[in-house]
Amino acid sequence: MTSLFIGLMSGTSVDSIDAALLEITSTKKPKLIATHSHAIPQATQQLIHALCRPGTNEIETMGRLDRSLGALFAQAAITLVNKTEYSNGDITAIGSHGQTIRHRPSSSPDTEPSFSLQIADPNTIAQLTGITTVADFRRRNIAAGGQGAPLTPAFHRAICQGQAETCAILNLGGIANITVVANNEIVSGFDTGPANTLLDGWTQRHQQQPYDADGQWASTGQCQLALLNQLKAHPYFALTAPKSTGREQFNLQWLDTILANTDAHPFSAEDVQATLTQLSCDTIATQLLALPDEVKTVYCCGGGAHNRFLLAQLAAACPDHRIVTTEALGIDPDWLEAAAFAWFAQQTLAKQTVDLGNATNANQATILGGIYLA
Repeated sequence: MTSLFIGLMSGTSVDSIDAALLEITSTKKPKLIATHSHAIPQATQQLIHALCRPGTNEIETMGRLDRSLGALFAQAAITLVNKTEYSNGDITAIGSHGQTIRHRPSSSPDTEPSFSLQIADPNTIAQLTGITTVADFRRRNIAAGGQGAPLTPAFHRAICQGQAETCAILNLGGIANITVVANNEIVSGFDTGPANTLLDGWTQRHQQQPYDADGQWASTGQCQLALLNQLKAHPYFALTAPKSTGREQFNLQWLDTILANTDAHPFSAEDVQATLTQLSCDTIATQLLALPDEVKTVYCCGGGAHNRFLLAQLAAACPDHRIVTTEALGIDPDWLEAAAFAWFAQQTLAKQTVDLGNATNANQATILGGIYLA
């Protein structure tokens, strides 16, 4: 039986909502049918960024933003369907990750409860689209003792079915994460640290562009080793997996504090960008080089898969690995995360548990997400 599901995702860049239409059968790998990138208005972006940091009147802001983002997510799904031969009635369900505004995994859950909070009201999405919506995927994983992220290793496992070799998938989103799949099982999955979130923020501040296309601006600068070493001193990098992180730890305010306290002369903006790129490269490469010897190919996805400068640095740091994109696995690297949440919706409706113990440290496999009927 063939079913159609939509996945909706907004990541740390907060520039758009990714919408992916996925065809799922019981006998084949999920197939990407159509995609749509739905812009988030600048004023809404600013509210999201503000809400990601502690501030005043957060409940009021969150409540209103939750509803308005729900409407935007719904419009993204409707626009996606309108680009195809299908109608809303042909879609079994929407899987919406929502927009993360706070991710607080705890190293001591017995004394400090973990939480992860996403907004984009699924009630609004279901009401406006007329399509059953599945959302709030992270919190059940947290309830089972996990960190709530990364969740996509479960989908990585699904698209790696049939691969004879051990697969390593590197997601270069705002945060980088690595999944290792062997013999159709998740061996490990964890966040390595920043991929694009610092690069994008610094580019927006100094170039008034949302990202550094191809890493071209970074390539004009020189990596500053003293600054790099200060950045690498962040305690997250010393943690053992499973582990997850986000903008709460890696943001421009953290970077500004380090820059303000440096004893060296002020760095040029392009030198900082080059150093941030090296930070992403080094912290990712350290983890890639620690993978089992049988990992020969690294499949990249996410926006960073287009950063030629970063990929060239990774290739130089990991000369024994073949670095390609997830196109080789049949999934466009730009749409893998959105596709993942379409797949998660299908798993939830089928009452299939998802085992993420080796990725999030959850103590049991669980059914993820809440169902909001159309």
